[in-house]
Amino acid sequence: MRQQIVHAALEAGFQLAGIADVPEHGDAASQLFHQRYTQWIAEGRAAEMGYLQRVNEQGELVRASLHTAMPWARSVIVCALNYSSDAPRSIDPAAPNTGWIARYAWSGKPSEEGGALLPTDYHDTMLERLRRVEQEVLRLAGDSIQTKCYVDTGPIVERHFAQLSGIGWIGKNACVLNQEQGSWFLLGVIVTSMPVAGAVATLPAVDRCGSCTRCLDACPTGALTAPHQMDARLCISYLTIEKKGTIPEELRAQMGRQIFGCDICQDVCPWNRRPPVSAGEVMQPRYELVNPSLDWIAAMDNRVFRQHFRGSPLERTGRKRLHRNTAIAMGNTGDSVHLPRLQEWAGGEDAVLAEAAEWAIKRINDLQQSSRAGSASIEP
Repeated sequence: MRQQIVHAALEAGFQLAGIADVPEHGDAASQLFHQRYTQWIAEGRAAEMGYLQRVNEQGELVRASLHTAMPWARSVIVCALNYSSDAPRSIDPAAPNTGWIARYAWSGKPSEEGGALLPTDYHDTMLERLRRVEQEVLRLAGDSIQTKCYVDTGPIVERHFAQLSGIGWIGKNACVLNQEQGSWFLLGVIVTSMPVAGAVATLPAVDRCGSCTRCLDACPTGALTAPHQMDARLCISYLTIEKKGTIPEELRAQMGRQIFGCDICQDVCPWNRRPPVSAGEVMQPRYELVNPSLDWIAAMDNRVFRQHFRGSPLERTGRKRLHRNTAIAMGNTGDSVHLPRLQEWAGGEDAVLAEAAEWAIKRINDLQQSSRAGSASIEP
């Protein structure tokens, strides 16, 4: 049955699949995970992401144990979708005054009329494929079993079960790594009431990061506080996607040109040196989003924003937050060409954007002053 389920996942368009046993409530593995997750939340490392901190009526963290949210759960089918593309990395040389959008958010699919790719969102793409796998599971095991499909929406820590299923290990950058696929893949899960027989059980993936610390060394904001440990309060992906309101001023200079997400810790990973490229029709890169012009993003009104990003992961963040991030990226360029736009934003009604623009104006002036002082000091 395991082979049939994995085959169904591959047939549905996933590149990897595995089945993990849900550890018994109270066993050593379950207790260790519960302890680590509870401590991570208690230390405030989940930042303002309330869904990660949700508790039940008994005050128990829902995500600290799958048994808490779904007492009936006995196994988790984990499926992985590759989104790698033959395109530049965030750490490669890029044209001046361009921003960076996380690789997973480039995805698009061909339109029936041809021309530019239409935006796609991996949540929708993966859920549709998971449903197909779920139907095969019900056919094989019988309608009496209970199942639930999730793509980033369920009370489950997918990475934990990806490791238990053998799909990959959790790297020092807190991403799941696979020896053949690297880390450029997204996870979806099917929680089931079907117990895992001994012959089906899979050994957890072995950690192959070794002594490498490239991801920790490369993180601009120090969000990777130690191997396998991440503080969301410092993570550029959190700051540019999830964080509402103003971004802490002390982190803005380190954000560089990132305007939606961050790929740095994955781009420097040796396991991502030559990852296979996704052949999925709905995960094709929209090349206009690779190193996009900051001016192009800044000029978008609501209509143009919807035209380019409706149905994509950027839709959730919205135009206002994307412009806030763009203002910070403009400031970090140190280029006065952005001052007219920033001055317009600084005088606008959006208080968060106005504050970010004021900071960016000062940042540009400071960088230019520093550059002039440096030039003067080396004159003969």
